[in-house]
Amino acid sequence: MEKHYKLKNILSDVISTIKKQDFLVYFRKISIVEISQDKVVFGTVSSFMKDNLEAKFNNILLQAAKREFSDDVSSVEFIVDSNIDNPSNSDAVDCQSFLKENSKTTKKAEKESRTGINVVERKTATPSRYSLKNFIVWGDNQLAYSACEAVTKNPGKSYNPLYIYGDVGLGKTHLLQATGNEILAKFKSKKVVYTTADKFITEYVTAVKKRQIDKMLEKFRNIDVLVIDDVQFLSKKEQTQNELYNIFNILYDANKQIIISGDRAPKELTELEPRLRSRFEWGITVDIGKPDFETRLAIIQEKAREKEFMIPHDVAEFIAANVTENVRELEWVLNQMIAEYELTGNTPTLSRIAQKLQKLSFTTDLLWESKAAEKRTSSTIKSYEDILDAVSSHFGIEKEGILWENRKKEFMIPRQVGMYLLKTKMNYTYERIGNIFNGRNHASVLYSCNKMDKMLKKDKTLLYEVNAIKDGVGI
Repeated sequence: MEKHYKLKNILSDVISTIKKQDFLVYFRKISIVEISQDKVVFGTVSSFMKDNLEAKFNNILLQAAKREFSDDVSSVEFIVDSNIDNPSNSDAVDCQSFLKENSKTTKKAEKESRTGINVVERKTATPSRYSLKNFIVWGDNQLAYSACEAVTKNPGKSYNPLYIYGDVGLGKTHLLQATGNEILAKFKSKKVVYTTADKFITEYVTAVKKRQIDKMLEKFRNIDVLVIDDVQFLSKKEQTQNELYNIFNILYDANKQIIISGDRAPKELTELEPRLRSRFEWGITVDIGKPDFETRLAIIQEKAREKEFMIPHDVAEFIAANVTENVRELEWVLNQMIAEYELTGNTPTLSRIAQKLQKLSFTTDLLWESKAAEKRTSSTIKSYEDILDAVSSHFGIEKEGILWENRKKEFMIPRQVGMYLLKTKMNYTYERIGNIFNGRNHASVLYSCNKMDKMLKKDKTLLYEVNAIKDGVGI
């Protein structure tokens, strides 16, 4: 039974880092078969599930296992568990039911957080996508990043308060939440509060209505770190500002860490009370500027990696060259691209993304357009050799390995892709395809094409690979 609870904790960790659809498709039912000092063995329902978990989620499950057990765990292994569907197997988890269970818990927590300040304690904290490790550092945010890193090492004593400001979408929220998460990870006994100015206003108004101002103050006396995002929205809320002033003094006098963000420097927040603005300047004030081209490129590649979406390098460069205002816009464009791929199966190309950005009111660089046109005019196939060359090049293997009999997995999938494309895009007969592939018979080619057709309906990564090859040769 202990394995069951450990597995549920690991799955909760996984759910917070991957897409819901991927969790439902690739996990289904899973168990922990064995736990040793340095390895965790997971059981799956089939070899298909085993292969996909190994290829796509090995590192995610390894990191989750490390967090659940210890850093001594150096590897995870996957096997087909023949006992997984046995009703008496208490170590197995049905992932679909578990996801529903987890969603209900999450919704309840979100509902509770909307009614008040979100106090996060170490024993109840869940993994967050915000961390200092996945924050992209560039010249104009280096100081802000370094200040946050210093605060995590010595909260309440280094740079207190820490005030970060900059335009929308440049990563202030990421830095604030990442700093809070890092403090939670390093100091297990500390209590951290993250809230926005809007939520703080709601908390104060509720406390006034219920005549519980003293209770609200008492709550804040017991925390170790206060993180407030978008403090500019306290504008014209005199009573709320007064309460924050009191809380600030209580925490500061007790050497508790205070981290604040705003869209402008404290002196420019003229709508706030002077005494509150002066408090914000007691520690260190740092700003975040717009990322340059290289940084925008690194950001979109990192965001794509987090979402397990393969984006061609030229497309990533094109987006970085044209989406220049902030990080949030970069992520938004990437989400649009992923949604289109999931709904239509179309892989991102220069021409498609140029059209998309124009529709979304982004100005596109004509130089990139000319490159896209040049690429389109040169992408025409003349014979089956062009398709096989494209397949072998894409998968990084020799063409002979595709054509000749070789049952290794790295050759089987590319071989089936080649047959499938010759049949569906070149209209070759099964007999002709068989002759090209070292004299294979009709039944063998038919089986390969049908198998590939079924796999493409189930495996999104493989579908992406095939569409990328098709786009590359213009079919």
